[in-house]
Amino acid sequence: MQKIIPALLLSALATGWLLLAATFSGKIMDKKGTPIANVELVFSNADTTITTYTNDQGKYTTQLPKGTYQLVLQHPAYESRTITAIQIGTRNEKRNFTLNKGTIQIVKAEEPIQEESKKIIEELEEVSHDLAPPPPPSTQQPQMDVKAKTVTTAAKITKEKSTAAAPSGTPPATFGYTIAAPQPAPAYQYTWQQNPSEPVSTEQYNAIVENGFQKAETTPFSTFSIDVDAASYSNVRRFLNSGQKPPTDAVRIEEMINYFDYNYPQPTQNDPINIITELGQCPWNTQNHLLMVGLQGRDVPKEQIPPGNFVFLVDVSGSMSSPNKLPLVKSSLELLLNELRPNDRVALVTYAGNTAVILESTPSSEKEKIKAAINGLDAGGGTAGASGIQLAYQTARSNFKQQGNNRVILCTDGDFNVGVSSEQELVKLIETERQSGVYLTVLGFGTGNYQDGKMQELADRGNGNHAYIDQLSEAKKVLVKEFGGTLYTIAKDVKLQLVFNPEQVLSYRLIGYENRMLAKEDFDNDAKDAGELGAGHTVTALYEIIPNPKGKTGDLLSLKFRYKPASGNQSSLLVERAVPAVCTATPSENFHFSAAVAESGLLLRNSAYKGSANWDQVLARAQKGMGTDANGYRREFISLVQKMK
Repeated sequence: MQKIIPALLLSALATGWLLLAATFSGKIMDKKGTPIANVELVFSNADTTITTYTNDQGKYTTQLPKGTYQLVLQHPAYESRTITAIQIGTRNEKRNFTLNKGTIQIVKAEEPIQEESKKIIEELEEVSHDLAPPPPPSTQQPQMDVKAKTVTTAAKITKEKSTAAAPSGTPPATFGYTIAAPQPAPAYQYTWQQNPSEPVSTEQYNAIVENGFQKAETTPFSTFSIDVDAASYSNVRRFLNSGQKPPTDAVRIEEMINYFDYNYPQPTQNDPINIITELGQCPWNTQNHLLMVGLQGRDVPKEQIPPGNFVFLVDVSGSMSSPNKLPLVKSSLELLLNELRPNDRVALVTYAGNTAVILESTPSSEKEKIKAAINGLDAGGGTAGASGIQLAYQTARSNFKQQGNNRVILCTDGDFNVGVSSEQELVKLIETERQSGVYLTVLGFGTGNYQDGKMQELADRGNGNHAYIDQLSEAKKVLVKEFGGTLYTIAKDVKLQLVFNPEQVLSYRLIGYENRMLAKEDFDNDAKDAGELGAGHTVTALYEIIPNPKGKTGDLLSLKFRYKPASGNQSSLLVERAVPAVCTATPSENFHFSAAVAESGLLLRNSAYKGSANWDQVLARAQKGMGTDANGYRREFISLVQKMK
């Protein structure tokens, strides 16, 4: 008890609430008493502004410091409502509110399918019509042993003591388990069940076999593709907020780290990317070092981003009918629409049992027409995903903007009713289409049947990015606050290669990025696909390093990176720099915070490399690294850590 009270007090001080805060909660409904999901609640006074959103049941909860507030309730489909002079003391309060349905003029959509589009759909019908979802890897689903926290994955685990001697300072490989060489992982690892009394979830995640330590003497090269996706963090947050532990392979540590903005220095001169490094002590194994490598993409003001040719591709199949799917898609696209400039254009394509062009390419200034088309969408029918993607790319190509920003934005739960061979053809299609200059953004929605692995692969192959939208606040982060980073690529096929000095490094381990690893030779191969970086985006990677106790001279490593311009096919710049083997005396806030997020991922994965990691340590380090936190994302992480504790 003595340890808990100081921790909670520190948390209160860090988040600014002190002890003068109260929980304000309730429910928002329409006039008929039906709960309304994704309502934005903005509490404001002269000192602060706090925003929260309702969940699928129309419920909300937030903490408010003592004071008097104005509350504004907003939802795209309802009339806004303002409540003044809400008094908050130190006692918890519960208030319910109602909203009136908004009046939206529905206009007739454009002709759904042109003749050429019909031919495409007919050609694809054989591979996309009425096919069942891919079967599980076996008829018996692997089960999670909650007590032991182990899952049968692509790596074969046998219960026998390891006889191999580990390097000094290396954490036990598997705590008494020997892991055989991993076999090729199934495309989609397992269905997951948190509680045997609950229905089995059909959510699917790609298997992850964690990166191990590599000896610098024999394997000095570490090469990987950048990853700006952050879908894993918002998905993990969804599980934790519902009181559930996320599936192990839903936890991709690099995506959790890269959810946050680290405000690295902007590039100098005309370079699109700046690189920074920092070396410090590893929190979960103090004998080791932790290396932070950060990339900062150049900010591009929204008015300087080239005109956009956007195709909204929306899954309107029956699986999208729940409140956190199609209704949230509509609200999210309206948020994005409000950010577009007059020289941007929007088309709307849908797919269910068949496909349709609901709205031909239209200037974004015709907002009412576009909103009417979006709000007229209804869910029902099968999922002909392949033909929908084909038609969306065709629509984008037919309105292609030279020197413009051409992109398909796919909104789906990923539950395509296509077989394995069709999925392979779909990947080939997207790889071909990216050569035309049309990029792909994949926005995932929903629970229960969320197909994370499929969407991640589609985004990777389409020179795009993948985000998971669990609530309207996340849509605002991805599509409004990070508009340029999400929708405008400034560099593609970005690769990093670190060459470790055996004189200083005994062994090293890249934390995360398991599905982004590249061979040494891939670094110089311009034909090898890699990750894309958007305007203003940051990328952070962490290495745990076991120092060579005999090392006396030389740098820690040399770091190289290369990339292609967004419209080019050859690497235009190769940068190489040495990283000194000197730990910083005072770690930066970015170092503290990224290390805290990584440590939380090690705990959620029950990683074999978690060492002495613990939630108290995560909380303390996250508080040290919170900084100014203008958007409140780091403060939210601290709140999640308290739940995880």
